[in-house]
This record gives sequence, C-alpha cells and structure tokens, in this order.
Amino acid sequence: MGNLEFNLTIEKIKESRINQVDFSNLAFGQTFSDHMFVCHYKNGSWQQPQIKPYAPISLEPSASVFHYGQAIFEGMKAYKDDNDNIFLFRPQENYKRMNKSAVRLAIPEFPENWFDEGLKALLKVDRDWIKKGVGNSLYIRPFIIGTSTGIMASPSKEYIFFIITSPVQAYYGGDVKVKIADYYSRAANGGFGAAKAAGNYAGQFYPTQLAIQEGYQQVIWTDDTTHEFLEEAGMMNLFFRIDDTLITCPTSDRILDGVTRKSVLAIAEKLGIKTEVRPIKVQELLLATENGSLQEIFGSGTAAVISPISGFGYKGKDYKINRPTDLYASKIKETILNIQYNKSEDPFGWRVEVI
Repeated sequence: MGNLEFNLTIEKIKESRINQVDFSNLAFGQTFSDHMFVCHYKNGSWQQPQIKPYAPISLEPSASVFHYGQAIFEGMKAYKDDNDNIFLFRPQENYKRMNKSAVRLAIPEFPENWFDEGLKALLKVDRDWIKKGVGNSLYIRPFIIGTSTGIMASPSKEYIFFIITSPVQAYYGGDVKVKIADYYSRAANGGFGAAKAAGNYAGQFYPTQLAIQEGYQQVIWTDDTTHEFLEEAGMMNLFFRIDDTLITCPTSDRILDGVTRKSVLAIAEKLGIKTEVRPIKVQELLLATENGSLQEIFGSGTAAVISPISGFGYKGKDYKINRPTDLYASKIKETILNIQYNKSEDPFGWRVEVI
C-alpha cells in the first residue's frame, strides 16, 4: 500500500437530513446517513481517505465494475446502549473477511487499521443516526468496486473503497417460510460463494423470485452437484435443531463464513447446548420432520441476527415444524442482543466500544 500514513480528512454536510427521517418507520436499507467514508486506490496504493457528505458518485460507462463485476462488500452494525455509548460487534472478523473476499476477486486488500479507524471516525460524525433501543441499529455497508476505464477482461487497476451507513430496525418482521432448492444453485466448488461478492447475490434473485411467487420468503440452497445437502438460506447461515442437538453445515468454497454463525456456535456451547458442525442431507431433514425430532430451524446473519423458520417446501410439498415453546433461537438471539446493546457482560470479548 506504499508509505502513505492514515491521514483522514473530514468534510461535514452543511445541513443534516436527520430531521426528515421517521425513525419509527424505516424500510431496511433505504435511508442513508449524512456522511460516507471514501478511499481511492491508484498507482499501486490506497490514497488518503476522506469522510464527506453522502452523495451520488460519477463513474465512466466503461468502469470495470459494470462489465466484469469486481465488487465486494461487508455487512456490519453499530449499536447504542442506554447511555448513548456506541458499540460494534466483532468488527475484526469483518475486516478480515473483507480482505479474504478481496483476494478471491483479485482486488487489493484494504489495510485493516485504516478500515477500523475510518469506520469509527464515520460513526462519531454520524452518531445521532444511531438510535437507542433493542432492534434499532445503524447498518454499515463497506464495499469496494473496480473503477478502471476500458473493457478489456482483466482486473481493474483502480478501485474505490466506500463505507455507507443506514439506520435500520429488524430485517424480518416474523417467521420465515422457505423453499428447498432442487435445481438452482447459489455457488459451486472452486467458485467464490464464500466471498461476499456482488455477483453471488445477483444470481440468487431469480430463483428467489420464483419461490416468492409460490408463497415462500427465501430459498434454502443445496449443493451444486447432487442437491442432496442443505447449505444456506438467502443471505443467512442455517441451523437445524434435531432432538436437542443444534446442527450447522461446515463452511466451504460455497458457504459464507458468517460472523453471526460463529457467534451462535460459541453461545450455544456456553449455554450447554450440544452442537454439531457436519453436512446435513435433505433426506435427514425430511425424516426428522416426519418422526417429530425436528424441533426448529433458524437462519443467522448480520441483518436478521436470528430468523426463525416456521416451515419449508420441497418438491411441491409443504412441511410444518412443530416447534416447542422453549426455543434455542430465542435464547441465543437474546444473548447476542444483550451483548450487542451492552445489557450484559460480554464473556467473549466481542463488544468493541467506539470512543
């Protein structure tokens, strides 16, 4: 990255838009805060970063990102406790994963200390956009796009790293009903399914639209070769409770190494819940549903935290989950939220205060 030192310049907006926002009625990811963090890459190094007013950007029609899809992103959140202190949740995991995605898409890595300092500075500038109360948070979207001009099929030589933020409430309002994929695939072995790359999500939209037309909210993806093994649901990692064991599939080239997924496993262990990380087949799920041993399914991710799944469809048949009143999903979600909002001790050291 050259010999440049982190020398952040801040240009503040003339008049905040915050008074125009109804914080009690937010559509997820539709409202954006006053400022954004921007850093350009050119001549082989990242340049001096800026915080500036959130505004449209100008790119050439021949910019690399439009033609060859060099675009990666992360999803994070900032939280406020009852005393107006700001916290992040395991941010180092996001910094590392962003650079892992960058390597896979031949994008230069962004210095983790710049990411950390830039993000915290941005949160301080826009601190009033982070509202108190469990369920309220500031969604953080860091992303990098290739911006070189020209349509030669090769990695871009220039990039822009952005961080934009959006005040949000809960992602899903209630339980989710899903369809198990038996034809379409989200990712393949040797591909970049484990990267948070824009193209991964674009490829999901069409089969998800088909599922929505059939009355489902999301798709449970299966392996690309046999469609026998359960993998992810939409943008979430999956957990299955069979009897009293919580099962999730291992990460791979196809499956994102979710920060919330890691947290669920650690919290379950702390709560004395038996966990297994192993492949799980569709047929095992069907059998567990039929014999009554399937207790619950839930998804995990930054946006939704924990999203309970009430039922699923497979090959034209719907299956309902007869869930107990004592849900693992509820216990684990409460534990995560209490850590994120500084309502409990943090035995894991995950909560990072923005000072």
